[in-house]
Parts: sequence; C-alpha cells; structure tokens
Amino acid sequence: MHVVLFDIDGTLVRTGGAGKAAMEEALRSVFGLREVKDGVPYAGRTDRAIARDLLALHGIYPQEENIRRLQEAYLHLLPEMLRQRGGTVCPAVPEVLQQLSATPGVLLGLLTGNIRQGAQRKLQHFGLWDYFAGGGFGDDHEDRDDVARAALQNLGVTAGAPPGSPRNIWVVGDTPLDIRSARAIGAQAVAVATGWHSLEALSDHNPDWLFPDLHHARPLVTIWCQESNARESDRDNFHHLRRDGPCLEHHPGN
Repeated sequence: MHVVLFDIDGTLVRTGGAGKAAMEEALRSVFGLREVKDGVPYAGRTDRAIARDLLALHGIYPQEENIRRLQEAYLHLLPEMLRQRGGTVCPAVPEVLQQLSATPGVLLGLLTGNIRQGAQRKLQHFGLWDYFAGGGFGDDHEDRDDVARAALQNLGVTAGAPPGSPRNIWVVGDTPLDIRSARAIGAQAVAVATGWHSLEALSDHNPDWLFPDLHHARPLVTIWCQESNARESDRDNFHHLRRDGPCLEHHPGN
C-alpha cells in the first residue's frame, strides 16, 4: 500500500489569501483591533501556532479560551473570504486525486496545519474534500511534526520502515516544513513549487522528489498506482531530484 499525505495551501489549492484574511478579520472582530500587525509567518505552520503568535503580537494573552474564540470567528468568516478571493486549484490536482482515489492499495490523507473544519471548508469550496480518508490537522498540535505523527495514527498507519525496505509513505507539500515533517515520520518527501517557495529554495532542504507542480509529478503518480514492489529501475525515468539533474525553474505561488 502507498499512503500519500497532502498538504493543502500551496499544494492542492491557492486560496488567494482567504485564510489569512479571515484570521485577521477574526482578530479584529473578536478583540476590537483596528489594525493587524504584520510579522507572523503563515506558510507551512499550524493554525494553532499562527493564532497563538497573532494574539501575543497584539498583546492578547494566548490562553486556550482566546485561541478558541479566534478560531470560531475564523471559521465563520472563511467561507465568505473564499468566495471573495476566488483562488484556484493547483495544476493537475483533480486529475491526480481522481487517479489515486480509484486505485486499490493507495490511501489518500491530509497532513495540514489547518484546523479540521478549516481544511474541510477550503477543500469543499474547491470540490476536493471527499477524496481524503482523514489525516492530521492543526487542531491539537502546534508543531507540524506532531501533526504528521497524528496523521498516521488517525489513518491506522505505522510510521517509518525497516532499513533497506521500501518506504511507501509519502508527504506532498510546498514548504520546507512539509519536508521536515516527512522526515519526522520516516516518509518520502515530495516537494512541489506551487506555493511561496521556489524550486531552488526547496532543493536546499533535500526533498526526495522535487517538481514544479503535480502535472510534472505524473510519472511518480504512476509509481503510486503500481504494485508496492515496483522495481527500483522504474524510477530512473522520472524527474527525481538530483544534484546533477536539469536546471531548476522558479514557479512562485499565488
């Protein structure tokens, strides 16, 4: 079996900043702020970590009750922000998900910093939610590595693999934190440059596989759809990240 865990923002979809806009508007409405300061990074981080940092930056004690109030307002605002901002599905995502979901022996899951209801709202907006069996979300953990471990536990999958055996757990994401979380669970890291990080920036973090987008990853998708004992020689035909490989191309996200 191949277990493929997908990040959401910048990997499956680009929301046009709807999540950030909803979080900042929630901060204004709940705590009476006129302006929201910059300085809190969003890419690759969990919603809990973002909420905690936003509260602290604005002098609001980041206790559980305040985080809960902020997240409830965020969830209320998110659908309208998604409608306003438009957004897009990243290249080849629907085709890849359709192919994988129709393949016996492939389990699709999510590994995202979004809280579960936020993830559901985003993916339902783009018609992608029903492809996934579950996964790990940013509700209970601030560290993405812990979310990765929770994803496997929730899906009933054992992390890692014995030395020398094939690793059939894959993490697909667009940030260095996605690559790190793959390492935390002994998975193969598949980086796609459809978010804010370029191919060059992602290659510095040594993912196992690196692609401009999922369209260019279709040969790897073929591996996932084959028997789990696919020959190692099959991989030689694919755009596998190599230090002596083809020139890397910059594909910024939206």
